[in-house]
Amino acid sequence: MAEKRMTQTQLMRSLAEACEVSNKVSRQFLETLADTAVKEVKKNGVFVLPGLGRLVRVDRKARVGRNPATGESIKIPAKKVVKFRVAKAAKDAIVPPKVKK
Repeated sequence: MAEKRMTQTQLMRSLAEACEVSNKVSRQFLETLADTAVKEVKKNGVFVLPGLGRLVRVDRKARVGRNPATGESIKIPAKKVVKFRVAKAAKDAIVPPKVKK
């Protein structure tokens, strides 16, 4: 069975230990990072986390979809969504690319 994911508290403690700061300072850093990311995406449409990836606001066009229960066509309105695009370096570190033969 897979291990459980890292909790926010575990992340905060790990960050505090690695940077040799208090848990309070690391929590404040994480909160500030999240707030800054939200503000930047709202303002500029993109926020880059070097080495990890980028948060990007994307405009989706209106489209026609289908109700799976009835098969009836429905209009899906245009909307804005936020996506996270993983950096190539992070992706390659987590899932190494296949070696061509």
